[in-house]
Amino acid sequence: MLVRASIEPLAWESEFFQRPSAKLHFSDSAPQVNPAELDVFTLTQAKVPTHRLDLIDALGQLGFKLVEGEVDLSLSVGVNDTVGTENASFSVDAKTDTGTCQHRVTTYPYRVATTEDIPLLRSVAANAFALSRFRAPWYDPQDSGRFYALWAEKAVLGTFDHQCLLVMDSSGQPAGFVTLRDLHDGSARIGLLAVFPDAQGKGIGSSLMSAAKQWCQSHGLHRLLVATQMSNIAALRLYIRSGASIESTAYWLCRG
Repeated sequence: MLVRASIEPLAWESEFFQRPSAKLHFSDSAPQVNPAELDVFTLTQAKVPTHRLDLIDALGQLGFKLVEGEVDLSLSVGVNDTVGTENASFSVDAKTDTGTCQHRVTTYPYRVATTEDIPLLRSVAANAFALSRFRAPWYDPQDSGRFYALWAEKAVLGTFDHQCLLVMDSSGQPAGFVTLRDLHDGSARIGLLAVFPDAQGKGIGSSLMSAAKQWCQSHGLHRLLVATQMSNIAALRLYIRSGASIESTAYWLCRG
């Protein structure tokens, strides 16, 4: 099988990881991929629907190897929906984007993260997302953590994702965060969602999903999207428990 795709140079990733990087975009009308064109880049990524085994096999012949699987999910956010997930309930001040999430008998307030929170968020993100598709042998061991630490920072600044919400525990300390991006088509996408290590098992994950859904409601958005690694069973359970359905699955492959 011929692989037909355009090759997109990834300027930002090339600079950040210090590796000339590119990504394939598949199309029947695109030219056949020439291995010599791929050799220009240290790394070339490809995201392939899981049912396209023929394409995966053809990419293997070009030197691509499996990196990780990805599951994309979505859930509807209705104006009259009960806010929250499972045993969670939620109230919000739309002007300040602050509110509370109640999980069973514990009330978890949330607020918008500020620049003062960036050092903490960077540290948590670097550890929470240390394992991702940005992994060895294509990337250095610390690269994934660096990448997601910067992602969290940019979400606070509104320069990548548009906002970062912090859920606070019963003692008023940050217990988890979620970043959100308005896609300007009536939907939003969760970028990062993480529960702090010492807050596991307290319903913080459900509260973060509640906060994300309420953020959508307060911004007039009716659909929430989120993607996670196939290997992240805990995240998949959380999202499905929160009302999400699987939209698609894909494999990430890399050549380099």
